[in-house]
Formats: sequence, structure tokens, C-alpha cells
Amino acid sequence: MKIVGIMLVRDEDRFVEWAIRSAIDFCDEFFVCDHESQDETAVILRRLAREYGRKLVVRRCRKSGDSHKMIQAYAGTPTWIFGVDGDEVYDSSALARLRLRIAAGEFARWWALFGNVLNVKRLDLAAAQADGHLAPPCRSMTKLYNFAAIESWDGRTVERLHGGDIRFRSGFDASLRLNLHDQSSWDEADFRCLHLCFLDRSSRDAGNSQSRLNIMDRHAWSIEKLLSRFRSALGGKSAASWKEEKYARGPMVTESIAPFLATRP
Repeated sequence: MKIVGIMLVRDEDRFVEWAIRSAIDFCDEFFVCDHESQDETAVILRRLAREYGRKLVVRRCRKSGDSHKMIQAYAGTPTWIFGVDGDEVYDSSALARLRLRIAAGEFARWWALFGNVLNVKRLDLAAAQADGHLAPPCRSMTKLYNFAAIESWDGRTVERLHGGDIRFRSGFDASLRLNLHDQSSWDEADFRCLHLCFLDRSSRDAGNSQSRLNIMDRHAWSIEKLLSRFRSALGGKSAASWKEEKYARGPMVTESIAPFLATRP
């Protein structure tokens, strides 16, 4: 059993180091595709690559779809692929427990696992607290896929783990998604993430991170996404309001983030 991390970033110098440090011990290998960042992201990644050696592979990519090519060869192997974003910080001690469960075969019959998330509106590092909205009731955006369940993942992939054509092995299909966040509370979860989506992710954001489209939206190709962008251009919902609808469901809560600070640089 192997766990491989895959990260696609673009201008993420605020949190990318924390995100990588929080997840890399969970993984046997960790790949980063830097999609032509213009802030200090590339500098940070080069430094981390020197520190972690062969375990951390960083590549400068012209196309976001190149990030999927970095993991395609693992299809059909006993490998779990862990998708991490530059604004996602994980509880590393909880991930260590999850790794033991994966190694014991607890999730072998599942295609994908989804965990607990706190979509952070305010981060207070001094108090070790964060305010935000939990998943559930928000939809979880964590990404952990069992590549032993598939023969291949080819076709037009907009980015790693999005789009394309998946060919499943006998006995598996796309419905085999286990929502671990329905089984555990935030405090008890082995797979939990601080999603810093409402905060500035880059020194270039200048306090306007909510207006940033993510990679999937910048490279929209489905009819639904194209129509959404067209409506936005005509004065419809902005990227900020879309983010509010997706990640700000349910009550605002305050949670301790002390375990997450163990990997903060």
C-alpha cells in the first residue's frame, strides 16, 4: 500500500508550505505541479524540495492538466492518491491514524473517501482558533482516491482528479464514495481539513481572495460552468457569492485548531 500526494498550485505563497508540511508525512511520495505562479510560491517549493529530497517532486507546469499526468501511472496499483490544495491544511496526527486504517484494509472496497472540513472565515493563530462553516452541512472538498479500484483515468482532465474518463475494475464504480464526515464529528475525525478558502492565499491577493476563481472555474469546459461564467459577466453571481453559497452553509462555528499548528512553519 502506498499513498501519493498530488498538489496543483498557482500563487499560493501564504499557506502552501503549511499545507505541504501538514500532509507530507501521511504520504510516501508527494508531487507538486506549480501552474506558473507569479508570487513567492516557486521559491518556497524549491526550498521544500531541497529539504524533503526525493519524497517531494516539484514541477513547473504550463497547463493545469499536466498535474493529472503526474499520477496517471498509478491507476491499477495498490495506491491511494491524496489531492491537496494550497489552501488546505490537515491535522497530521489524525492523518497518521487514518493511514493505519487504510493500511489495515478498512477502506479497500471503496473508491473515494471524503472527510470533515472547516471552511475558515477567520483564523486566530494566537488563540489557536478558527471561525467558519463545517462540512457537513457544507459539501466536503477533500480528495482521497483508491487507484486500485480503476484500470485507467485518461481523456481530457482539466486538472488532477477532475474530468477525463475513468475505467473501473470489476466490482467498483463511481458510487463507492465513503463520507467519513457523516460518521465522525469534527473533534473525533481522522480525516479533517482547515479549508482556508476565504482568506488571502497569495501575497498578490491584496485582500481580495474571495474574487479569485479556482482552477476548475478558470478552465471551465462544461455547459453548466460556461453558462455560470456567462451569467457572471452579465452581472450575475460573482466568484465571491458562489464561494459563499458552496462553503458557507450552516451556522458559523468556532473551533480549536491547536493540532493543526504542529506543522505550521
